Amino acid sequence: MQYEVSEFILKSGGRGLIVNVPGAPVMSTQFNFRAGSRFVKDYAAKSETAHIMEHMAFGANNGFASAHDYDATFTKNGAYHNASTTDTGMTYVATCADFEWDRILDLQRSAICDPLFQEEEFKAEFDNVKSELTGYLSQADWVLWPRISQSMGEDTKTVQEGLDSMANISVEDIREHWKRTHTAGNLRFVVAGNFSGRLGHVREILNSFELPTGERPPMPVDEMHSAEPFTIRRKDVPSIAIGLSMVLPRRLSDDETAAMALLNHILNGTLHSRIQGAARKKGLLYYMWSKASAYEHNSSWDFGSEVNVEKLPAVVDLLVAEIRRILEGEIDESDIDEAKSYALGRHQMGIQTTGQLNGWLAARYFFDGRIEDFASEPDRIKAITRERIVDTAREFLANNCWTLGLYGNTDKAMAELLHEKAEKLF
Repeated sequence: MQYEVSEFILKSGGRGLIVNVPGAPVMSTQFNFRAGSRFVKDYAAKSETAHIMEHMAFGANNGFASAHDYDATFTKNGAYHNASTTDTGMTYVATCADFEWDRILDLQRSAICDPLFQEEEFKAEFDNVKSELTGYLSQADWVLWPRISQSMGEDTKTVQEGLDSMANISVEDIREHWKRTHTAGNLRFVVAGNFSGRLGHVREILNSFELPTGERPPMPVDEMHSAEPFTIRRKDVPSIAIGLSMVLPRRLSDDETAAMALLNHILNGTLHSRIQGAARKKGLLYYMWSKASAYEHNSSWDFGSEVNVEKLPAVVDLLVAEIRRILEGEIDESDIDEAKSYALGRHQMGIQTTGQLNGWLAARYFFDGRIEDFASEPDRIKAITRERIVDTAREFLANNCWTLGLYGNTDKAMAELLHEKAEKLF
């Protein structure tokens, strides 16, 4: 896909990327604010404020009397809109046909810049958020991983804590959160579509996004530490969810992140991989994942799976054995070449649509303002060495900041047994 990227700074101070994709039949947009749960004014008592506000994002505003009216107008030609919230971010997205790109962009402006947050809509979306969170309580990963993060020092909330906070939240809290976080300086965006001969009009509409004055706040800093193993016991859940998390007190470089992505492919990426593939061959589990992530102030290396309780010790034994092999430098060049080939293919397929291109650029730009170069990524992948992979993995283990958690019909004794097995790596 051929495209041109330019950074555009709004008159108000917001900034973002305009991505011209000549001939594209679709426009894709993302507008982001650091306005997630961690930026709620009274986070300890009202953590779901941002989530409820996200649900109200396309409600009544200065141009529309209700969410029903806004949605009917927005989607009449097939356009799509949504919003999402994380601990730190709130993002508004849309996709539409090229022939109505400017109409949709202006409708997004009205939702983001001129919301009314009416009491009636607050009550409805309050109940919808409550229903959503209640559903998460029966999903292992939604219960287990926030507890893992919490136990290691991250100031996040469990689903149950989020539910408990809702009784403290009023529509006035929603309005306060919007006013404080949805400021001109906090806005970042990526707008991608066929803008050939239209760039002036795109900039004109974007400059009409009028928001209160304010800056983009810094990301919160958490002091991470090792934690004791734990079990969240659910007698009605026979398949045990297991999570193992390791943390570094620094952000991985791009080269290190790419190296860890190759390593995770070698360990769990295929049915012939070292852990997942070997475990399936032995009948130990159906699926295991692993992932390394680089954040603002730290990085994590995580493993997760769901396993029958009697298979758990063998699964952890296999995981420990294979990580130990990596630490000892036992990686064949053929394994690395195969992982590189896979990564290159996935990268090449990564921007088949305007929406994929938007998502790829936005993921990095919203994080630290960097404009990724799609064409240079293959060179980074090809340059990864065994030494880079091994050294990065060794640093995670040497830092000795980790924990292990279980969810399901088992007990703390099992968590302690597995922790004792994994501890041999550190």
